[in-house]
Amino acid sequence: MQALLGILFHSIGGFSSGSFYMPYKKVKDWAWESYWIIGGFFSWLIVPPLAAYLTVPGFTEIISAAAPSIKTVTYSMGLIWGIGGLTYGLGVRYLGMSLGNSITLGFCSAFGALVPSIYYNFYPVEGKVSFTDMISNTGGQLVLFGVLVCLAGIAFSGRAGMLKEADFATGHEDKDKDFNLVKGLIIATISGILSSFFNFGIEAGKPMADVANEAWKGLNPDQGEFLFQNNVTYVVLLWGGLTTNFIWCMYLNFKNKTFGDYINTKTPIAKNVTFSAIAGTMWFLQFFFYGMGESKLGNGASSWILHMATIILTANFWGFYLKEWSGVSKKTFNTFLIGIGLILASIVIVGIGNSL
Repeated sequence: MQALLGILFHSIGGFSSGSFYMPYKKVKDWAWESYWIIGGFFSWLIVPPLAAYLTVPGFTEIISAAAPSIKTVTYSMGLIWGIGGLTYGLGVRYLGMSLGNSITLGFCSAFGALVPSIYYNFYPVEGKVSFTDMISNTGGQLVLFGVLVCLAGIAFSGRAGMLKEADFATGHEDKDKDFNLVKGLIIATISGILSSFFNFGIEAGKPMADVANEAWKGLNPDQGEFLFQNNVTYVVLLWGGLTTNFIWCMYLNFKNKTFGDYINTKTPIAKNVTFSAIAGTMWFLQFFFYGMGESKLGNGASSWILHMATIILTANFWGFYLKEWSGVSKKTFNTFLIGIGLILASIVIVGIGNSL
């Protein structure tokens, strides 16, 4: 039952992440950097401490009492993750939406799921699952197999993206003028690896989450793990992401002379801020539910791969809803379905492996 709840929570978080960009489509006459940073203020500065305030008693005291090294490493992981998020856009530009997303999230899935367990092989921490632990028992082996199945599904999704772009390129030779396979692969690889540092940040901030967990269990000894323990970690981790994105967006505002967006009465300012706020809040909710799912699964690799898989599924289903796959060949669409099927299978395999 705990594993099923974990999968449910991760599915809700993945749906929120895969859907968060939809409200941005309602923003009118603003540059990307303008609505991105407004949404970012809600994602990284406003909503995280509000969520922690509502769910973690004394979260400010926990952060204040944490060792400076813990806060520094957690914040630094957020900085690095922020760079990965920014380079993501370039990867999509050079590879296209389907291929760019598949490769970036593929690397993000693999590194985010496996590297922490490898780290614990060299620096053991009580209660943490090392890579040796994973390969030495049936449950861990199933989790690792689930990771491979997910990556296979991502590869099929990427192949479907390439076939789709080829289908659409017929008679539209200028459509893919920005396509650059070598440059795109390099950037998408870097983006995927750096984006996985969010999971490392969660691991680095675990001592703060553990304090919240122990305090809650002291008051509720028969209730199991604290669902909201990671909310205190997110506050520090997302400061790093805010720093990176704020600097870049301000630079773009200056370069593109778009500072006027925020006060341009010729644009629907209130509406734009509202939809940006909704998008930013939805973005954060992915990790709100991620923390709940991880508390039920108790395995970083399981949680991360489930999170990535549900994001990919949701994003692809939105693409299907928006008819992004209409007009493609039967071969292309069948390849797309195979990829989705493998990703769904990986979720089941990882869930079973964790329950063992």
